Order: sequence, then C-alpha cells, then structure tokens
Amino acid sequence: MCHTENTNFDAFRDFLFTAILDKSSDRAGKGCKRGSVRKKTTPAQPPLTEPEPSELAEFADYLAAEIFASFPDEVQSLSHDALQNDSALSDKWSLPLTISVLEEVAAHMPGEVNDSLTAYALIEPPKSDLQTFVAPVLSAYITAVTTPPPKWTETRTDACEICGRDWVPMTYHHLIPKEVHAKVLKRGWHEEKRLNSVAWLCRACHNFVHRMASNEELAREWYTIDLICSRDDVQKWAQWVCRVRWKKA
Repeated sequence: MCHTENTNFDAFRDFLFTAILDKSSDRAGKGCKRGSVRKKTTPAQPPLTEPEPSELAEFADYLAAEIFASFPDEVQSLSHDALQNDSALSDKWSLPLTISVLEEVAAHMPGEVNDSLTAYALIEPPKSDLQTFVAPVLSAYITAVTTPPPKWTETRTDACEICGRDWVPMTYHHLIPKEVHAKVLKRGWHEEKRLNSVAWLCRACHNFVHRMASNEELAREWYTIDLICSRDDVQKWAQWVCRVRWKKA
C-alpha cells in the first residue's frame, strides 16, 4: 500500500471498530452480554461474555483487512483531491451512496466476512445484512478521507485527548456542537469566538462523547476537554479503550 492507502486503511479500521463496539453496546443495553469476539466463526452461538480489548481489536483488524482489500483501488486511495479532479469518481462515490453501489461493494466481499458478522450477531438476517452493516461504515470512511482539512488543523494533537492513543486516526470534535450554535448565542452561554473550539479525539472516543450527552448538554456543561475528562464514566471508558492496540503489519 502507498502512504495514502495506509492512512485510509487506518481510518476505515477505526470506523469499523467503532461500529462493532456500538453494536456490542446495543446488545448489552437490551439485556445481552457482549459476545466474546474472535476471528474464527466455527461456533454457531459464540459465548456471551465481555470481550477483552485485545480480542475486539483482533477481530476488527481481521475484518477491516478483508473488507478493505475487497474495495476497488479507487476507494482504497480515495481523497478530497481525487474527487475534485475526477467527475466520474465524484459521481459514483459522493454521499449518499446509491443502492447499486452498495450492492456492488458487498458483492465483492469475501464470504468469510458475512459469516463472521452473522456468527457474532453483528448482522441478523433477515432484519439486517452485510450491506446494511457496511453502508454506514463506508459512508463514514468516505466522509473522513474526502473532507478538506479543517481550519483548526493547527490545533491537531498527536494523540487522542481522552484515551491518549496515538496509533489511531484523529477526528475533531466541536466542543460546542454546531447544531446548537444559534441557541448558544441567543442564550448567552458562550462568546461567539468560542464556537469553533475543538478537541482532537479518536473515533471511538468521539462517538462515546456524543453518546454520553446531548448536543445541548455538551454545549452547556461539557464544553472543554478538561470538563469531559473529569467525568467518572469518561475516565472508566478511557481506561478500557486505551488497551486496544493493533498488531504491527
């Protein structure tokens, strides 16, 4: 892989890991314990035990490698400049993705991917399938790799400001969510110059922050990284997720 493809793979793997983590959390919230996640798919009903971070990382790493390798070269090396310079590429891979494009992508994935996702209840036919699982992950990946650099690039950190991991891609989190900027100014919660302040977080921690509080609560109560990190639930989360490491290639 070239440098761009390596960077893109890292981004895709992080989105996939987050999707697996979110699905596992949903199952736990419905009264199911999380399944122990392993690469092999032999058991018809995997044991319902809390997964170790190393197991979850290994499973996500395996699936990401299998899925990413099945993508066309143009998707593996997708970038903002590539879409700007190729109208055909832009028409096909700009969001929202068409059903035909998603069907094409899913059709080229190895059968083992579908078997693994099914064995661990990450997809549950006929309620959900490979296409519905991969669609949001692929869409998030395309958004990440084709978005132009933000104006806050100079604030970028080398490690996630919550978990401290520096081997996963960073995303920027609006500490005062853009959706509530108008309300923030109307009610005088913050000065306008603070509206575009950001924190740099890995995708897993970014998603956790948005699960822990609504946009209005984030703007009103959790508008700095220090305030966010002072929460007990965030500290416990950080201690867990920082143990997730990818194997060296």
